Amino acid sequence: MRTALAELILPQVSPLNGEPYDRVDAERLAGVLKALADPARIRLLSLIQASPDGEACVCDLTAPIGLSQPTVSHHLRILTESGLLERRSAACGPTTAWSRRRSSRSLTC
Repeated sequence: MRTALAELILPQVSPLNGEPYDRVDAERLAGVLKALADPARIRLLSLIQASPDGEACVCDLTAPIGLSQPTVSHHLRILTESGLLERRSAACGPTTAWSRRRSSRSLTC
């Protein structure tokens, strides 16, 4: 089973196979790892991935994660800026829905 992490847009080289990252790829990977370095953000990703359609509104995420709406929005913004999530206008009103980013490239390290 593939995970959201396996579908990230990340460098296609791996330090495990002897190919070093260039500066741009290393910075991109560091940004993703920094975004994942918070337990609340990992939980948010898992909640969104586990939702039936792979997306959620902030109102769907505040109670399960036990954080306020502004705090959840802050974490979602960081995940979006790192490329882990995409955002769009939600059908449920004047709010935003987040879905995990879909990509054909895979994580190789």
